[in-house]
Amino acid sequence: MSAAGTRRAGVCGWPVAHSRSPLIHGYWLKTLGIAGAYERFAVPPEGFAAFAASIGRDGLVGANVTVPHKEAAFAACDRLGADAQSSGAVNTLWREGGLLCGDNTDVAGFLAALDAGAPQWRGATGGAVVLGAGGAARAVVHGLISRGVERVVIVNRTDERAQALAARFGQATSAAPWRELPRQLESADLLVNTTTLGMADQPALAIDLAPMKASAVVADIVYIPLATPLVEAARRRGLAAVEGLGMLLHQAAPGFERWFGARPTVTPELRALVEADVLAAGKERS
Repeated sequence: MSAAGTRRAGVCGWPVAHSRSPLIHGYWLKTLGIAGAYERFAVPPEGFAAFAASIGRDGLVGANVTVPHKEAAFAACDRLGADAQSSGAVNTLWREGGLLCGDNTDVAGFLAALDAGAPQWRGATGGAVVLGAGGAARAVVHGLISRGVERVVIVNRTDERAQALAARFGQATSAAPWRELPRQLESADLLVNTTTLGMADQPALAIDLAPMKASAVVADIVYIPLATPLVEAARRRGLAAVEGLGMLLHQAAPGFERWFGARPTVTPELRALVEADVLAAGKERS
């Protein structure tokens, strides 16, 4: 604990200025009447090991981990939760008895957002296409397989990373090069973007959704902007679309409980608060 006795947590990433996690956790700290703080930690890849070692000192009780550190966090942990072990990525860190512990709440967060945004996906998804092969993709692929999706195709601009991730998850997964994406979309019941493409200030994600069947679902884990170009394209096509904010909100709750000792809830008020903040920031950039 710090000299003032205040528990501290935060989000570690590079970049991290865009993260709304401090707004979410700050809302819960205030509404639950807990003395605590939640910060942003801008940590380049070469500084992650030192940051991880700092957890447990000066009141820092834990941290969320975002791009590009989720696989490095996995490697740094002394003890791993079940979802972290299965996915090979960590987004939540804490320390117990001197040991650095980690788990992956992105798995449950993604599934909760998908259940809420497109409940029909549960009985209608035999095959999925996942864009990306980083830490977030690992959580999404693991989550889909855990729900019984029979075929997951991983498509990434670096084919070697897609092949390596597919090999980790076995027979239910395969990899395809980016140029084959149109053909893969023809049989996909679900498309999930786990890359940063389409995020504000990042390169665009230009995909033609015409090959997809009318019953397909499109999900984007990017939440800035709230409705990404991919989500907007899906809606124009008449497809069910799931925005990324739901995953951000739902993955945050388990970490908060672990660090601050109270289980928060994702309320309409909280969602509206974060949506308003993202929209306001978008107007400032335009």
